[in-house]
This record gives sequence, structure tokens and C-alpha cells, in this order.
Amino acid sequence: MIDGMTTDPHSTPGVYVSEGAEFTRDQRYISTRIAVDGGEGYPVEADRYRLIAAKACPWANRAIISRTLHGLEDAISLGLAGPVHDEESWTFDLDPGGIDPVLGIHQLRDAYFARFPGYERGITVPAMVEVASGEVVTNNFDQITRDFSSEWTQFHRDGAPDLFPEGRRDEMEEVMQMIFTEVNNGVYRCGFAGSQDAYGKAYDRLFTTLDWLEERLTAQRYLVGDTITEADIRLFTTLVRFDPVYHGHFKCNRNKLIEMPALWGYARDLYQTPGFGENVDFDQIKSHYYEVHRDLNPLGIVPKGPDLSGWTTAHHREELGGRPFGDGTAPTVR
Repeated sequence: MIDGMTTDPHSTPGVYVSEGAEFTRDQRYISTRIAVDGGEGYPVEADRYRLIAAKACPWANRAIISRTLHGLEDAISLGLAGPVHDEESWTFDLDPGGIDPVLGIHQLRDAYFARFPGYERGITVPAMVEVASGEVVTNNFDQITRDFSSEWTQFHRDGAPDLFPEGRRDEMEEVMQMIFTEVNNGVYRCGFAGSQDAYGKAYDRLFTTLDWLEERLTAQRYLVGDTITEADIRLFTTLVRFDPVYHGHFKCNRNKLIEMPALWGYARDLYQTPGFGENVDFDQIKSHYYEVHRDLNPLGIVPKGPDLSGWTTAHHREELGGRPFGDGTAPTVR
């Protein structure tokens, strides 16, 4: 706990926010970068690092999608933690014996402790881990995907899209900041509000922004420009969790995503785009939120619904124009 507030609800379960307080995300991530120049001791190098993620976590889901779109599978291996972590760490329950086959560890915190003994902040995903040393390099989810775009270009697949087009970056940064504060983090601000007043304010902020996005996406296929950018990935990972989790579990219940025509069509468009839907696991998403957040759901009962068959129905967003990958091509999903 930091000043009576949460550290990170995707690190360890328990009490996330003090009574009466507004949810505040601890953003003190490990700032080390993996860069071409290796200036901080970690140069870009194929097979040197392992991306540890979890399909349950929206912040980690971004990194998984970005890795696929860029075609970095042969350069950066992927380790997946299970959806239900214990009180200390994300764990590798999906692997035989509960051990990551490359790092040889059961708990992700072992990689954190290998570099920072007694590490006291949240053990979060995504995390980039150096394979040889078994040490975490960074868990800065924002920078990880930025660097996938800018620092790992020598390992991009032929036809990899430009997710940070130079002429659109100022607009992207403005839109992504709004998405982070009001939507990505906004649903958590609702779910972990410490008072009725804090919840009401969070609820109003969230749906004001969703209404703005609904209007914006009524007339254009993607958030910024006519191709998929990093901004779309960042919004998608919240939208895909909205009806299965956030609407009920986090009390974001003014309406469902399927009741917002533009956002629902936009989300389906992305889900059906190679690199997105294949990296979504609704069972893991629901299992994580409903089983781990026992202060919100004491019995850990996972709801059977909602009906998710609509994600593969026609969206007709192509009628708005745009090219998903610009001058690039779709990834071959492995």
C-alpha cells in the first residue's frame, strides 16, 4: 500500500484502496530500457529476452498483440502466466509442473528478486526478463510496446505495420493519454472506488469519455488516421473486457459495449483483424478478475455469461474506408 492507496490490482490480491479514497495506480515501474545502443546495459538482441505476460491482463495483452503485429516471435520468446495468481506473484500454472520452461521458475517474482532482492512494488505483467541472468529488465508496459516499434525494427517481419506513424504522433499521444486516464484506468477507478462519491465521479468520467469515443468512431474506422496504431491496441484491450468483466464486476453499468454501435463495431473490427482476437482468451479474463478480486467477489464465483458469439459477426466498418495495416500486411498468426 502506498499512502493508503493501491499499488496495483494486477500484482497481488487484497485490499486495493482505503475507504473513502479514489483509486490511484502506482506507476513506479522499472524504467530500464532495452535499446539498440544498449546504453543501459541491455542491447536489442534476438533470443536474449523473454516477454512474460498474461492473457488475462489488459496491460500485458497490449504487449502480446504488439509482438504479433510486429512479427517479433522469433526474436522475443513469450512466457504466459496463468490467470489466477497467488498472493505473492503471477505464477506459471499453464506450464507443465507450473514451471516456465525457459526461465525455470514458478513465480514471476523470482525474476524480480534476482535483480532487486526484496523488491517491494507490484510484481506486474508484462515484464521483459533477460534469459541468461533470469533477471527482470523492465515492467514499464507503456515503454515496452513503444520500444517494440522503435528499437526492435531490425527484427520486424516483412510488412510489419507502422504503429507510431511519424505524422500522427502528436495526435496519438493526446488520444492515448485520454484513453489511459479515463478508460484503461477509468474502469479500475470505478471498480476500486472507496466511497459512493469517488465511484460516482469515476463513473461519470468514464462514460463521458466513452461517449466522446463513440462520436469520434462513428465517422472514422480507427482512432488516429486511417490505419491501426498503438492507440487502437490500447483501447481494444479495455473494450474486449468491458461486457465480460467491467460492466458488472467493476459497476461500469450505464450500458454495455454492445449497446454503443460505433464502439461495438470498432471493437469487433479489431477483434477480427489478425493479431487481435487470436490473443484474447475470455475464459482467462473472467477467471482472473472474478477469482482474484475477492474483496469485490468474496466467493470467487465466475459468471457463465455474457454471450460472446457476437464478436465474430459482421461489423461493416470497412465501409468507412481505411487500411488496417497501411502499406504493410497482416501477420501470420502462429
